[in-house]
Amino acid sequence: MRIAQVAPLAESVPPKFYGGTERVVSWLTEELVRQGHEVTLFASGDSETSATLVPCCPRGLRLAGVRDHLATHLVMLSKVMRASADFDIIHFHVDLLQHPLFNRIRHKTITTMHGRLDLPDNMPIYKAFPRMPLVSISNHQRLPMPAFINWVDTIPHGLPESLCRFNPHGGDYLAFLGRICRDKRPDRAIEIAKRTGIPLKIAAKVDPADTDYFEQVIRPMLDHPLIEFIGEIDDQQKGAFLGNARALLFPIDWPEPFGLVMIEAMSVGTPVIAWRAGSVPEIITEGVSGFMVSSIDEGVAAVEKSLTLDRALVRQAFEQRFTVEKMTNAYVSAYTRQLALTSDASLPQRVGALAAI
Repeated sequence: MRIAQVAPLAESVPPKFYGGTERVVSWLTEELVRQGHEVTLFASGDSETSATLVPCCPRGLRLAGVRDHLATHLVMLSKVMRASADFDIIHFHVDLLQHPLFNRIRHKTITTMHGRLDLPDNMPIYKAFPRMPLVSISNHQRLPMPAFINWVDTIPHGLPESLCRFNPHGGDYLAFLGRICRDKRPDRAIEIAKRTGIPLKIAAKVDPADTDYFEQVIRPMLDHPLIEFIGEIDDQQKGAFLGNARALLFPIDWPEPFGLVMIEAMSVGTPVIAWRAGSVPEIITEGVSGFMVSSIDEGVAAVEKSLTLDRALVRQAFEQRFTVEKMTNAYVSAYTRQLALTSDASLPQRVGALAAI
């Protein structure tokens, strides 16, 4: 199958540090190549892939200091459009811009919705182009969308089984991994650590938009002997960081579409203690891979109970549901269903447009 993967340009593929969507795109792309598909990746020039890379900017825009990403993404989409006849399927991982540009050939596209879908300002685009084929990453993510949206499937994220080494023992600290912002509620994690008397290590980035929140709310809470702020870490550091933890705290306060860090923790055998919100009930198996809570008190109790969980069963829950092979096979099935639609469509002849990019 000739497949185009169209990644966001904020980070490289895979990202150097934080970047959930770009990380998933990398895992999917590499597994598709391994399975024998002909894959082209549209991404930043500092991306690393075994697919054919079409660079759409020199490096990931966030680390390059580019604040407004609109123009660069439009240039990338123009490259994809010029090469569209070279592909059986074009798989978008950007949420909005491709809808008007690719509506005419929507039958050969799929868009994975990686973000939240409850923002009213974005709703006009979905209402104007309701037949664009979309994939959700959790069933909860779909709830705010109109009933007439063309959902192709719900496909949970998956990561390579060998990415992070299973740790059967864990450690003596709690972990918070991701991003410092109000939605992620690191303040809840800090409070739980203080009340349990167990150290908390925070490995997280601070975006410019969240600097005020960090300085005014979180930084004053870091002045405590139990709390250690590490900052942003990369994939090589992540396995040990999660594997050596007693539990991952995921104290979100928003409709999380998926929560990649939960399955990253599960992959190393570390239980997850998460607020019951968004996709969490679809990821966590209560009392097996972790606990779902609704308050600080429940979170404190869950930390105490986390030692009763079998870390081998936590890892097993990951292997049964959230591997890159399972994710990729689900996408290949979705591509195949779309190809069945294109077989009756009047498609332009292949003209070797990719070579002209």
